[in-house]
Amino acid sequence: MEIPVSSTTRAQKAPDTRGPVRKLLTSFGFQIIAALVLGIAVGLIAVATGASAENKTPLFTTLDTIGSSYVTILRAAVVPLIFTAIVASISNLRRVQNAARLAGQTLLWFAITAFISVTIGIVLGLVIQPGARAGEGLETGDPYTVGTWWNFLLGLIPQNFLGLSVGSSFDADAQIVTSNVSFNILQVIVVAVVIGIAALKAGKKAEPFLAFTESLLKVIQRVLWWIIRIAPIGTFGLIGAAVVKYGWDKLTSLAWFAGAIYLGLAIVLFVVYPILVKAHGLSIKQYFSGAWPAIQLAFVSRSSIGTLPLTERVTERNLGVPRGYASFAVPLGATTKMDGCAAIYPAIAAIFVAQFFDIELSIMQYLLIVIVSVFGSAATAGTTGAVVMLTLTLSTLGLPLEGVGLLLAIDPILDMGRTATNVAGQALVPTIVAKREGILDEELYNAPRNGLPFAEDLDDEDDETDAPASDATGSDAAKQTAAAG
Repeated sequence: MEIPVSSTTRAQKAPDTRGPVRKLLTSFGFQIIAALVLGIAVGLIAVATGASAENKTPLFTTLDTIGSSYVTILRAAVVPLIFTAIVASISNLRRVQNAARLAGQTLLWFAITAFISVTIGIVLGLVIQPGARAGEGLETGDPYTVGTWWNFLLGLIPQNFLGLSVGSSFDADAQIVTSNVSFNILQVIVVAVVIGIAALKAGKKAEPFLAFTESLLKVIQRVLWWIIRIAPIGTFGLIGAAVVKYGWDKLTSLAWFAGAIYLGLAIVLFVVYPILVKAHGLSIKQYFSGAWPAIQLAFVSRSSIGTLPLTERVTERNLGVPRGYASFAVPLGATTKMDGCAAIYPAIAAIFVAQFFDIELSIMQYLLIVIVSVFGSAATAGTTGAVVMLTLTLSTLGLPLEGVGLLLAIDPILDMGRTATNVAGQALVPTIVAKREGILDEELYNAPRNGLPFAEDLDDEDDETDAPASDATGSDAAKQTAAAG
């Protein structure tokens, strides 16, 4: 099987004359870590000066505005990126052999990793017994949303051209009405696939449309590059606001449950994924250094959808997955590949609820947890957090839905680790499949990162030709390109 890969000529880079201090300070990885540390410090200062989720001091409001604004900017790039990337990649299907095999392999590995993750979750739930160890004073409550299979199927039907919806909320304190525009990412994918297939069927008459779409994709990717460069600023605001909003004091009564969740996430992220990477003959260090920018942003933003542009970017630029395949696999993974939210978390949470209400689960119910996790994660598409997936699991098992109210207090804290694990898996599976199918650019995969968010890979066709003469690394020759067209 062959996927046409653009001829890439990696030019010789000028010697890096930066001193060690300047090289460290201009490193993207260092900037992200520094933003995390500074954000935590400023968040703690805000708490010490009386800031809380209820008491919005100027410092806390500033942090919250910086973080939320960055996530908003990221989300703004998602719809046009997914739409143009999918339509453009479908237009290349005429030159791709065995595209159906690629799709099948992707879904298979989604299922395999989900099965491993949910199994780990079930084992940890049975061994740690978080429901039996829950603290006193926990209150139950009805979930604010409930996931069902029927709602998932209805959600596939686009409500308009791009699945957009508009709502409004009233702030009683400020006496203002805020309008919110949201989108269902799964509906965006459905619309893009249908339009892409229609363009293929239209033949030569659709060539102007496809050429425009590909040009628009290039423009969006350039804008995305600018957004990524200011990620440290967004990280500073997000983590600082998180310290004020949530704090670790909320973990007191649910410490065993939170510990079980993070232990499960750590096993998947730092044990299971590295084993899969190594089993396919790839470097574990290169995988983590390549995917880490997206994993970091996912942790602080708590949004797989918001991180999607960066996830797709690092999967192509760092891990060497051809763009034509990555533009399918990564958006698909952002809606259906959720080892944190849809495997580890619902497994342990369902067992927690059963133990808390003193309900003994049968073997069949444990099997149902596995089935729901492997096949039902797409039901969380277009939603925030894992509440929909948890309610879907509880309703399938016949467990009391009011048990969800027990866990909502610390859900944001858990969501950080869940989302980071989700995004790591969304970058991993396309890499594994590309390696298995012989289309992975291993030279790009193994390229030195040098502190950049993307591997240094010079290409006359796709590089950042109009980037500033001296980018964040200080190297005039450093330009970023995609691995394949």
